[in-house]
Amino acid sequence: MPRWLLWSLVAVLCWGLWAVMSKAIGDAITAAQSQALSTIGLLPVMIALGLSRRLDVSGRRSRGITAALVAGLLACAGNVAYYHALNSGAKAATVVPLTALYPLLTIGLAVLLLREKLNLVQVGGVLLSLAAIYLFNVSSSEGVFSSGLGYALLPIAFWGVAGFLQKISTNHLSGELSCLWFLAAFIPVATAILWREPLTGQVPPKVWALAAALGLFFALGNFALLEACASQGKASVVVPLTALYPVVSVPIAILFFGERIAAREAAGIALALVSVVALSWEKPADKKEPA
Repeated sequence: MPRWLLWSLVAVLCWGLWAVMSKAIGDAITAAQSQALSTIGLLPVMIALGLSRRLDVSGRRSRGITAALVAGLLACAGNVAYYHALNSGAKAATVVPLTALYPLLTIGLAVLLLREKLNLVQVGGVLLSLAAIYLFNVSSSEGVFSSGLGYALLPIAFWGVAGFLQKISTNHLSGELSCLWFLAAFIPVATAILWREPLTGQVPPKVWALAAALGLFFALGNFALLEACASQGKASVVVPLTALYPVVSVPIAILFFGERIAAREAAGIALALVSVVALSWEKPADKKEPA
């Protein structure tokens, strides 16, 4: 098994658990406060990365650090929108697969700016993902702009650009160093959020524990993603592949949160998962790594 594929599967598992953690927190705190408190869970990963002996630079250090920091800021913004969508009452079983379509933007940027190429199966994946977005968001009564569309599209946009910048960063930095700077961007954001939205009253220990776990699984997933990119994984393949985390999240949402999905939502989930598989499909000729 290629090293980049192994790291991609680790990211799928970690993000699958992360994606439903916010649902468990509920409305005990706001979406922005969830993002701020989750920074606690990032700290152990950041400390481990800081002690790593693989903080090497293979290109332009300043460019790699800048790309990682901007990616981190965009990821924060996407997370807040995602947590808000879940805390507003939307079902995790439908929100998670919809927001997992963010690789559409990453692939578009990789094709345009990194000159990576799509095969016919990946083109079909793009079309299927558009159909999935339609099923999730268009209804006869609400039209194209359904109630949850705005907050679902924001993570797609922010995470899509962040995924592209993470690949740029690993072109210049090791996966460990890139991840360290990526996570470092979350600390000033958390400080700004708590300054603007200070915690009122006593936060239950359960919420603190869930918020810490939220950050921990998110950090581990991003570390795995960056390691996959640094291990010669193409952005147009690794990012869609790691977006398969709904295969972990959706069963959890249905079994543990008692969620029910309608036929239209089930069709959208199926199309979203199939599209992500198609987007990660690589022809045998494309798997040859450079010497």
